[in-house]
Amino acid sequence: MSARSALLRAPRAASEPDPKLGPKSDPMSEDRPAPHPVSEAKPRLFHARMLVTRLEEWCVEAQSVEQARALLTAGAGHRCTPGESIQVEVDSVFDE
Repeated sequence: MSARSALLRAPRAASEPDPKLGPKSDPMSEDRPAPHPVSEAKPRLFHARMLVTRLEEWCVEAQSVEQARALLTAGAGHRCTPGESIQVEVDSVFDE
């Protein structure tokens, strides 16, 4: 039993109600609803293998369009903008 639930179940001493607030003013009165139990279920971590297709913009310095195409195909240049995902396909989910 946790310390909090032990405190909530401890017998309370009788106290006189405050005449200004009335008989129901006691915050520890017995007629209030019992606290809800805390959920013990914890979320689990799942891993997945996914295929993500992205549309990105790459930049390269070249003399012509053909040269730029050849350089980009060879892996030269750098990414100008990260782009956005245009397709996501879940291949498999692992329960570990």
